[in-house]
Amino acid sequence: MKIEQKDSKVVFFIDLFMINAGWLLYYLLRIRSGWLTYSTEPDFIIPMIAVGIFWLIIFFFFGLYRPWYAKSRFDEFATIFKATTFGVLFLFFAIFIDDGGVGSPLKSRLLILLYWVLMLTFVGSGRFLMHTFQRRLLMAGIGLRNTLIVGWSDKARELFNSVKNSPALGYKIIGFVPVINGENDTEYDGIPIKGSVDDLPKLVDENNVREILIALDSSEHDNLLRIIATCNTKPVGLKIIPDLYDIISGQARTNQIYGFPLIEIMPEIMQPWERAIKRTIDIMFSAIVLLIGLPIWIIVAIAIKLDTKGPVFYTQDRVGKDEKHFPIIKFRTMFANAESESGPVWANKQDPRVTRVGKILRKLRIDEIPQLINILDGNMSLVGPRPERPFFVEQLSKEIPLYKRRLKVRPGITGWAQVKHKYDENIEDVKKKVQYDLFYIENMSLRMDFKILLNTISVVLLGKGH
Repeated sequence: MKIEQKDSKVVFFIDLFMINAGWLLYYLLRIRSGWLTYSTEPDFIIPMIAVGIFWLIIFFFFGLYRPWYAKSRFDEFATIFKATTFGVLFLFFAIFIDDGGVGSPLKSRLLILLYWVLMLTFVGSGRFLMHTFQRRLLMAGIGLRNTLIVGWSDKARELFNSVKNSPALGYKIIGFVPVINGENDTEYDGIPIKGSVDDLPKLVDENNVREILIALDSSEHDNLLRIIATCNTKPVGLKIIPDLYDIISGQARTNQIYGFPLIEIMPEIMQPWERAIKRTIDIMFSAIVLLIGLPIWIIVAIAIKLDTKGPVFYTQDRVGKDEKHFPIIKFRTMFANAESESGPVWANKQDPRVTRVGKILRKLRIDEIPQLINILDGNMSLVGPRPERPFFVEQLSKEIPLYKRRLKVRPGITGWAQVKHKYDENIEDVKKKVQYDLFYIENMSLRMDFKILLNTISVVLLGKGH
């Protein structure tokens, strides 16, 4: 992980250098070449700083600061092409306004095409040279990512040979992990057998493993879900041999190891720029609603105090992204200490523990408003799987395969499961909602978030909440 962070910094500074170099050459050609005349010479330093920041933001939104080994150089150049084209179209109008202010001729705007060529050439060349150098480092064994191969068969050994012959991929195989213990052999080509699938979490932590390649025999296919569930909360990439594709039913993205195809299991669907916009919307929406609606929230607090004894707010320990615990905040809708005797139980539509005011707040979803504070502190999002209590997380993880997959993303106030299903009243309800949550996680996008928010508004306005 430290290598990835260090590499991102190197890419960042190389981009910044190339952006400024491109701007310098563009400025010289546009201002000092004599091609055009200006009544007032445009400034150099301030626009260079502004343009530099602009391009770094654009590149971030287009996902150009993900781990450098995630894409081929051709794919990366294609992304740079899209990012620079989008950025130049925006700058075209900005330069039009600036040229009008300094009285420059209108034909100067056509030089933006020259700037597009310069940006594409400078940034693309900088990235290409850097990755070529990094490729050489990988081939020399520097910067490799510790990798385990799950399986002990001809297929697993064939995969190892392919990886060994392609060091530029960045994989460093440190061991084979059979499905069960008891293999007669102890190593292959100097690579040892390490425990079994049940030992994967410990092996990942102890060996700083970043990638797991799964090569199971046909007789071992039933173990795939167990392997995925075992590694679900670990920061590792999972890839499998393609003939298991039917088992994971669409939750995959195909990659290749120099002609040897692998399938990436449950990749991150939402692009970095989408995640950044999603987080920005979360913060802005939460701050605006909390401030503008403050008089209403004060009235709600008074109504809660007048209705029953107890605090206005209700806090409860929940499990969030990467199994991080945090106190969720709600307006209290139940009698104080409602679970003091019963312990953790699921709510239901006619729950006698709900107060008179609480029924109204739940119907209108107003009880969820204080969770906007959880959004501001980074523990929640507007849209995502609902956070559950630790007691139920442990219970459901044992009964529902891939339940902890929900913990790979930030939980939300509302979600696909909430607009499609009712409150959890039993294990069958939970299983159904997990299906909706997994569907959301595998199809995350800003468009889907907006769709869920519109559905939530519809539920609230039509009084369908319960």
